Formats: sequence, structure tokens, C-alpha cells
Amino acid sequence: MDILSRMNFETAQLRGRMEVMARQVASGQRAEVLGDLAPDAPRAVDLSADIARRETYQRAIDRTGGRMEVMQSSLGRLKAIAGEFRSEVAMRLSSRDANALVTVQSRARAALSEMGALLNTRLNGEYLFGGTDLANPPVPDPAALVNGPMASAIAVAVGTLDNTNASAVATSTLTSAQDNGALSPFSTFLEDPAQGAGEARRSMPVADGEKLVFGIRANANAAASSDGETTGAWVRDLLRGLMTLAALTPAQLSQREGFDALAQTIRGGLQSAENALAEEMGALGSVQRQAKVAKTRHQDLSDALQKQLAGITEVDMASTLTRLQAVRGSLEASYRVTASLSELSLARFLR
Repeated sequence: MDILSRMNFETAQLRGRMEVMARQVASGQRAEVLGDLAPDAPRAVDLSADIARRETYQRAIDRTGGRMEVMQSSLGRLKAIAGEFRSEVAMRLSSRDANALVTVQSRARAALSEMGALLNTRLNGEYLFGGTDLANPPVPDPAALVNGPMASAIAVAVGTLDNTNASAVATSTLTSAQDNGALSPFSTFLEDPAQGAGEARRSMPVADGEKLVFGIRANANAAASSDGETTGAWVRDLLRGLMTLAALTPAQLSQREGFDALAQTIRGGLQSAENALAEEMGALGSVQRQAKVAKTRHQDLSDALQKQLAGITEVDMASTLTRLQAVRGSLEASYRVTASLSELSLARFLR
């Protein structure tokens, strides 16, 4: 190879290097396609996949976090209803107060209507308290909470109250509130042991092999335990108390001993509902905190992995610019030398 050919070859190499570095400066990336990163390409693929997986978990946590926020709000209002009726209504029920029942029926019925709306809370088209039956309301007919089969059965029992049978009336209202068949205001899906009643609570994946359980069904306790004067579920305790209050009339007030005994049962049931709802909210709050911790962990790890990936795929802009300037200078010098060589002749060389 003569000197001119060698100079052209070296010039072509410099031009190629300059073009590569110019693209790197423009894009900030070492290569336009993953295959050009060899031998670091497999590591880049692994890092990208890990980052993508963690981003998926973060999105899932965000979506479920929104659901849990709305659920907490609904549970908080249900707890407030239980607390208001326990302290402001049931605590004041007394056969010695002729005005004890003023506005009680209307307030109880309004609260039952509100319960229907709260238990049918939706977010982005999903019913939050319906188990996995996301498209259908857990309380198909909210108006039935006021005048449906369960409310009617409880009203019939309350209508039989006298001075001697308060315990029997309480037992009858308890049985009606526990019914998961014809008297139930809840969806067939939720009450069916082969469907909602027998399914696991909804959960969300927060890491490989790790899930957090957050689901709460409208017709049963989730994480909470109920004790005292209870049906075994906070929602049924609250329904029982409100339906019993809605059924009370001056006729029951005149049954002094029976009325006072039934009032005590109502207070106990509302207290049980309030306590269990507080426990439910606390358990859900714990899940929310764990989800936030998991999201933060994924974010921190993703940031660390992004730095490792950047070390493989991205260029050091300052050093690349410096090298680009150096190569450009060398290329310009090469052009000048090549041009000078091409102008040489034997006569000029021998002169």
C-alpha cells in the first residue's frame, strides 16, 4: 500500500469514528441498536427487564392505592354513622322520655339509604366492596335497605315487643340480620358460598411472590373481628341497629321495660359495629403503609438499576465531546496532508 492509499484509509477510519461520536453526542446513547453494545448487551437486557418489572409493580400499587383511599373514605363514613347513632340516638332512648323517638325513624331511614350508596361505592367502573364481581353492585337494590325483606322482618319482630319478650325480639332481629337467603339485601354472588362468600379476598402483587390483601366484601368482615352484641359482621350489626330504630314507634315506647331492654341491645350492636369498623380501617391502613413501603423500595432499586443501565448504554457527554473535537482536528489535518500528497509530482519531488 503506497503512502496516499494508507492516508486515505486512515482518513476513512477517522471519519467513521467522528460520525459515531457525533451520533452519540446527538442521542446521548452509545449505540443506536442494542446489538451494537456487545459484549454488554445481555447485561443491558437484564437491567431493562428488571426496571420494567418494577415499574409494573409501581403502577399496580398506584392503582390499588387509589382504590384503598376510596374504601377508607367509605369505611370512615360508615363508622361515623355507627358512632352517631350509638351516641346521639341509641344512648338517648329511654322509656322515661316521651320525645325519645322524635326524628329517630327518619334519621335511621336516611342512614340506611346512605349505607346503600356507601356499600355500592365505585371507582373507575369497579364496585369496591363486591369482591371479584367488579361490574355488579354488592347491594343490587339500595332502597331495600329501608323497606326490603330484611327491614320488614325486623319491623315485624319489633312490632311484637312487650314488657316480657325483649330478649326474644332481639334474637329475632339478630336472626333476620344474619340471613343470607331471601331476606338478604346483598347480591347473590356475595352470599353464595360457591362464589363470593367462598372466594379469597382481593389482593395486589407488590413484588415477585409477594401479595398484599386489601379486599373487603360488603356483606362480611374482612380483617376485623366482631364481639359483644353482634351478628358476626359489622355491616349486619349496623343494618340491624338502623332497621330496628327505623321500626320503633310510640307503641313500643309504651312497653317500658321491654323498650329499655331493646334499646340496650341496639346500643350494644352499634358499639360492636363501630369497634369492628375501626379495626377494619386500621387493618386497611396497615396495608396502605406496606404498599407505600413496597413502592418506595421499587423506586429506589429502579433508580439504582437505571444508573447501571446508563453506564452501559449512555455516553459521558463531556469526554465524548472532547474526543470528538480531537478526532475532528485529526481528520482535518489528515485531509490537508492527503491534499498535499495528491499535488506532488516527480519533478516537484526532485526539485
